[in-house]
Amino acid sequence: MALTVDLVVFAVVNKVLHVALVERGAQPFLGSWALPGGFVGTAEDALSAAHRELVEETGLDLGTHRVFVEQLATFSEPQRDPRMRVVSVAHLVLLAGDGARLVELRAGTDASDAQWLPVHELDRTSLAFDHAEILAAGLERLAGKMEYTTIAAELVPEEFTLSALRDIYTAVWQSELPAGNFTRKMRASLTPTGRKVQAVGAPASLFTVASEWISPPWSRPRAGV
Repeated sequence: MALTVDLVVFAVVNKVLHVALVERGAQPFLGSWALPGGFVGTAEDALSAAHRELVEETGLDLGTHRVFVEQLATFSEPQRDPRMRVVSVAHLVLLAGDGARLVELRAGTDASDAQWLPVHELDRTSLAFDHAEILAAGLERLAGKMEYTTIAAELVPEEFTLSALRDIYTAVWQSELPAGNFTRKMRASLTPTGRKVQAVGAPASLFTVASEWISPPWSRPRAGV
């Protein structure tokens, strides 16, 4: 039996949630898109292996970016890998960005390509191994925690506008939240910095996170509502 890691790495640009995927350059699943990941070395723990594999397969070094990382789940279905019995420890990674551009990915090791692909437009059934299940788990973890925590702020810079934060909800939940209601709901969990940035029409105030929790929590709308 072998131990591997897989990473669900999310980022948002132009109100669209993206996930980092690699095109496999070796069997099994040659040519298929997959989550970055690989085998855990004998001297590594799962988190260290996750950091290493992400650099090797995509060029993305989590140590040089503002990121949020948490262990997602363990996937151990006996037939999930055709080579042998393989248990995978999956991690959820949120990469902060300015909403206008994505960090460039660079394929390496056994990957023939590495790209950011829109999550909600992706044909998940074509992903290698059980990565459709892992991706779905990562998406549900993020979407669910956004109801009652300020985890969405992990996808924007440390100082952000309310509009930028609302764009994260739009990207993940696939639903436009009314600006006024969003502001009233979130203000108690945020701290104004007293600084502003130029925005469309007028300068916009900058905020930081004051509390991990949103109370009362959001009731997640149905996608498209």
